[in-house]
Amino acid sequence: MTRDMTVPNPQMQSLLVVEDSNEDFEALQRLLGRSRLTIPIQRCVNGEQALAFLYRTGSYEDRQRSPRPGLIVLDLNLPGTDGREVLRRIKQDKALKKIPIVIFTTSNNPQDIEDCYQYGVNSYIVKPINFTQLKRDIQILVDYWFEVTTLPNHLED
Repeated sequence: MTRDMTVPNPQMQSLLVVEDSNEDFEALQRLLGRSRLTIPIQRCVNGEQALAFLYRTGSYEDRQRSPRPGLIVLDLNLPGTDGREVLRRIKQDKALKKIPIVIFTTSNNPQDIEDCYQYGVNSYIVKPINFTQLKRDIQILVDYWFEVTTLPNHLED
């Protein structure tokens, strides 16, 4: 049995990318745009903005503009509240903790890796420098989380 992957999956949920680097976000967005799937992408550029988005405070109170993501791709090295703190807060919150989080960072520090898994991250990916490898990693990420994995049905609070 084959699925037409150009048609949005009925369980399709949005992707929240928390990334302060415009270059990294644009590369990720460009590569996701080439995917067979249509994935709505939201972006936050720092930890405070990501938490406001997830808790629907400030300019993110509107549920239509701030849908619960099916997956969060989170950079660790953010200005202000860093990705480690964002991860810790999400995974300690009953309403948010079941949202899968993939760390996508330049840090290959063993302590960062250990800490993130202790906090409950679902996957940890070190950003490759090579564009071909980056493209491959992003395609695998999309395929795995949005085609292979069954995400929770209802992530609304």
